Amino acid sequence: MIDLHYWPTPNGYKIGIFLEEAGLEYKIHPVHIGRGEQFAPEFLKISPNNRIPAIVDQNPRGGGAPISVFESGAILQYLAEKTGKFISPDLRVKTETMQWLFWQMGGLGPMLGQNHHFTQYAPEKVPYAIERYLKETNRLYGVLNKQLEGRDFIAGEFSIADMACYPWIVPHEKQGQKLTDFPHIKRWFDAIGARPGVQRAYAKGKEVSSVPTVDDEAKKHLFGQTARK
Repeated sequence: MIDLHYWPTPNGYKIGIFLEEAGLEYKIHPVHIGRGEQFAPEFLKISPNNRIPAIVDQNPRGGGAPISVFESGAILQYLAEKTGKFISPDLRVKTETMQWLFWQMGGLGPMLGQNHHFTQYAPEKVPYAIERYLKETNRLYGVLNKQLEGRDFIAGEFSIADMACYPWIVPHEKQGQKLTDFPHIKRWFDAIGARPGVQRAYAKGKEVSSVPTVDDEAKKHLFGQTARK
């Protein structure tokens, strides 16, 4: 059994997709980040960075005590290694998969997150910041589009790299991007979205919450944190 502590955000959906695609038994524990539940002491024990998602594997490979994992990329890698699914045993394919997983973690996610912040949530419009992150989003889309040229999936076969990237492309319109400008992404995006496991993951996310996470109260919990607060 996998205990999944999450909220239906791009990073949260990554793990839901893996669990559904792999057919693993899991239980969702909602963590309403818009109401500050990520700061609860019991959650901080498994996710000290006060971010979702996090998991607790009650039956880790090799037995022993449960294992908790935070950071979505680390969780995907952990689950792939636990199950032997969605990561190739071939060294070259595995290396390519991990490169693109880290590309998403270090680039696509953070930059698109800043895009979301400055275009949708910032209390004042900062033209330089908006332009910077719109352009960087567009650049990253171009990188992904080029990688997908002539291949069905990011690393050649469906993998944790696709699971990591797809949820961040879902809100492309809010990011100021048109998929028609990126035909290889669009083909890939449509194929991923048609997968039953992906559809189940998104359906379960909507059961957790179907309303926007960020409102005025949520901004108090999501933005402006410091080491003391």
